[in-house]
Amino acid sequence: MIRSKLFLIILLFCAASSWAQSFEHYLGDEASLFAQTKQINQFFRRFNGEESVSGVRFPANDPNYRNITVRKNYLQMIFDLESQFIDKEQKNEFIYNITKNEEPIFLDFHNGDWFAEVSTEFLYYGEKTRATLFLKLEEENQGYKWVITNVFFKPFRELFSDENDGKLRFIHPLSHELDFMNLIKIFKETGKVTQYTSQSYKPDYLSVFLYEVKKQNLIFQNVSGVKFHFFQVPGWYFELSEIRRSGANSGWLITGLIDFDESKKGELLKYIYYE
Repeated sequence: MIRSKLFLIILLFCAASSWAQSFEHYLGDEASLFAQTKQINQFFRRFNGEESVSGVRFPANDPNYRNITVRKNYLQMIFDLESQFIDKEQKNEFIYNITKNEEPIFLDFHNGDWFAEVSTEFLYYGEKTRATLFLKLEEENQGYKWVITNVFFKPFRELFSDENDGKLRFIHPLSHELDFMNLIKIFKETGKVTQYTSQSYKPDYLSVFLYEVKKQNLIFQNVSGVKFHFFQVPGWYFELSEIRRSGANSGWLITGLIDFDESKKGELLKYIYYE
């Protein structure tokens, strides 16, 4: 038991790659079990440096609680070491930025600026199809709940994306003098009807999706995947995914990391939402 504790202490001062190797060498399967980030709440605690490598939470008055040295080593652990979407220099800069003595940055479960992307399968008019739901935490009364905020459903995008055939379509400005009788022509051309809407019009796919669910044209089958998007660190975005493989570097890990100009956040969100 004493020997195991000694190795856990030594572990905190090793680099990320050598950490996993030495830990597994001495403790075997138990080391991989400790190293895996098995829950989202645990990811938050490890990111913030609020638990030991054996998964025991540090009390707020413990000297190791949010300790910079401990935290830096733990942050190395929660990155996917095999990801092709994480630049090593960027990762080091990210860790440096969030562990600076004067202004460290921590994740807050209830602070917003993070949301879930859930891949699902439905039957749509009897055919198996995929839908991507986006959910966020919302405060209600004295607690929180997950709510659906957006959806990507390919059949809807195709339905509302009118192809531009070069023809100019508009409702004549004097149509009111004819009691808008020309509407009959517009609604005959159903595939182009959205071209007669305001320039500010944007399809509400979630409302259409819920309508089809209520009409039982969309029948839920299962969840096929989950990942999370984080914007809580100013100027940075990272993606959290569950990696299932043998070894210590598995579980919920950061699989994508980029730094960006805050003014470009809207464009990044559009990309995430498949817009």
